Amino acid sequence: MKFEQAPIAVQDEKGYAQLHALIDAVFDPRDVEVFLSRAIRYKFRIRDFEAILNRGLLGKEAAARYAALPVSDQALTRERYLRLVEAVPLELRQRYFRAYAYY
Repeated sequence: MKFEQAPIAVQDEKGYAQLHALIDAVFDPRDVEVFLSRAIRYKFRIRDFEAILNRGLLGKEAAARYAALPVSDQALTRERYLRLVEAVPLELRQRYFRAYAYY
């Protein structure tokens, strides 16, 4: 039996969509390398969503938009961010190993 996550409805659709547009822009194939190099420069682990968010690496207004979301929408946003982190091509993940390392 395969695990299937229960769907969670988005409560603040407008704020959620605006924040996800910012996150998607950072992970655009043309811009993701810039994002990864900035994360390395600030010595952030790529999976440390809150640190990256609060430093402004996802956009200047991303932290405020995230804080305005209900808790369930924040959780969905973190999950989406982590899925995008894992979807980065293996070549870039290896090049930016320090950001992806667990130590």
